[in-house]
Parts: sequence; structure tokens; C-alpha cells
Amino acid sequence: MKRKIAILGAGMMGSALAFPAAENGNEVRIIGTCLDDEIIDGYIKTRKHEKFCRAFPENVSFHYFSDWKKQVQDCDFVIGGVSSFGVDWFLDEVLMQLDPHMPVLSVTKGLRATEDGTLLSYPGFWESELAKRGIHRTICAIGGPCTSYELVFMDPSEVAFCGRDNDALRMMKEAMQRPYYHISLTNDVIGLESAVALKNAYAMAVTLAVGLNTRWHGENEPQHYNSQAGTFTQAVRETHALMLMQGGTFESECIGLGDLYVTIFSGRTRRCGVLMGQGLNYDEVTEALAGITLESLVITRVMGNAIRRKAELGLVDLRDFPLLMHIVDILDKGAADADLPWESFTFEHLK
Repeated sequence: MKRKIAILGAGMMGSALAFPAAENGNEVRIIGTCLDDEIIDGYIKTRKHEKFCRAFPENVSFHYFSDWKKQVQDCDFVIGGVSSFGVDWFLDEVLMQLDPHMPVLSVTKGLRATEDGTLLSYPGFWESELAKRGIHRTICAIGGPCTSYELVFMDPSEVAFCGRDNDALRMMKEAMQRPYYHISLTNDVIGLESAVALKNAYAMAVTLAVGLNTRWHGENEPQHYNSQAGTFTQAVRETHALMLMQGGTFESECIGLGDLYVTIFSGRTRRCGVLMGQGLNYDEVTEALAGITLESLVITRVMGNAIRRKAELGLVDLRDFPLLMHIVDILDKGAADADLPWESFTFEHLK
């Protein structure tokens, strides 16, 4: 069955999802946010994203935010393609005004923390805020190891759609799945969304070792993998502890670790970790990457502050999260000495 799909947000991942959706014969409408007018101008002119290897299919159309209500009115579902910096904007400007019966699939990655350190998924945060205003709806989300440009390249990708509306999840999967885009379905919203958010902090932690190698041995020294493997092992250990805390499933944890793998090898988060390993502090990293959206830094701080709050309340032991807290200390305190606390990763399990 052919569908009408609106993608609200012209960022890379939202735009990339237009490809599998359109290739299934669906009518796809990419609608820019209030900040995306120039991107939409470019799409209308060239029908191509500058970082994508292919032009958009002919059944993809492009629209400005001023026209969003008209464009989503007859759609089967809406894909929310905003970054984590647009979470509140998406709530106020879109979800508050969207028909509560319209299914929504979010690509936004991150977590919100409450005063007691509880970490909420973005779908959970949106649903809670809407309920306070008398609007009751469920929101689905995408998680998994999938970079936008490789999705457009049709590199085989394994992701999961999560939510509490099983009919909506199955309808979205039918509309989006392709021979190269493989979709699992789960009701574990908090687990999946936590797992794919956690990978941001731990990808920076693993790539910190890459920067340290350069700092100690020079640009021409080949990469050393022992240190990366050591930090990866600790990242897996801490991710498991955090997933237990969040009540997530093993399947969601596995997807999160796959996402960690792909994030270590590419993109903005890797660049942040490498620069910190080379000795740059938070301000210097943001200056070096000026103009690039650094969601991973924000997500990491949110997680670190939440864990600190839980430790103050006696709910967790900070000694279980030395790698996470080391990264947060670099971000919060501007510590230029980024060497890793290796001994805190060791353990003694003897009989």
C-alpha cells in the first residue's frame, strides 16, 4: 500500500530517510524547519544534498515550514527529523498543533534528566509534556547503527523502530523497509532510546584514545588499537550497567553497541573525542568545530549530571562509571590532561 509521508526537518538523517520511503513508491514530502529555508532552496534547485551520492527520487517534494500544516494534513505519518537542540521547539511548534491521531516517528537522539536524575527518552518527555496540556498521544522512534550518507548509498543497515502503538510500528516498517534497510520492532522505548543516546559519550571516550596516541607519538604514528580496545571494553561494561538502570532489554543494548561501533569510526562525535585526546578542552573543541552541531557534548553532560545526582541520592555508585565521569570532567572542568583512568577499569573477581 502506497503512503503519504511527511519528513519534518531537512537535516541529514531526515533527508536520508526520504530515499527508502520514496523507493517503495510512497509520496514523500520533506518540510524544512524554520531554520531550514536555505536547505530547502537548495533541494528545490538541485534535488540533491551536497553530501549524498544520489539525487532525491522524483516522488520526493520539498516545502518550507510556513506550509507544514497543509503538507502533513493528509499524510499517513510524520517523521520528526529535528536535532536534539530542537526538542522543545518540536514540542511547541509541531506536536502541540498536530492531530493527536497522526502517527509520529522521531529520529532525534538524546535523553532528558529530571531533578532526581531519572533519564527520560525524548518520546517519553514529549508524551509527558503533551499530557500535562491535555493532549494524549504516543510517539515512535528510530534507533540503530545507521549513518545518513551510507543509508543513501544503500549500504545494508540494521535499525529498530520503537513505540507502544504496534499497528503504527508495523505500518511504518512496511512503508520504510528496503532490501538494504532492515527494521526490527520493539516496545522497549526507554531501552532503545537510552542505548542509542549512551553511545555518544562512549564513542567520545574510545576516540579519546586515538587523540592521545597522536598527542604522545605524533601525527605520523600508526593508530594503536590496544588502548581503543581497552576503552571499548569499559564502554560496554558501563553501557550494560546503565541499561540495567534504565530497564532496557538485551536486544536494545545490542543495537546501542552497534551504534557505538559505527560512531567510533566516523562523524562529529569521533572528532570531538580525538580533539580532547590531543589536549583541547571543551571551549577549544567547540571553537575548532565551529558551525557543526555537537549533540554528543550536550547528551554526555546530561547523562553525567544525572548519574552524579543519582549518586548523591545513594542510587548508584560513581565508581561503576569511571569512563563516563572522566569524559564529563573534561567537558565540565575544561581539563586539558585527558589521559584515561586505566586502573579504575580493572577488577578482581577471584574465588
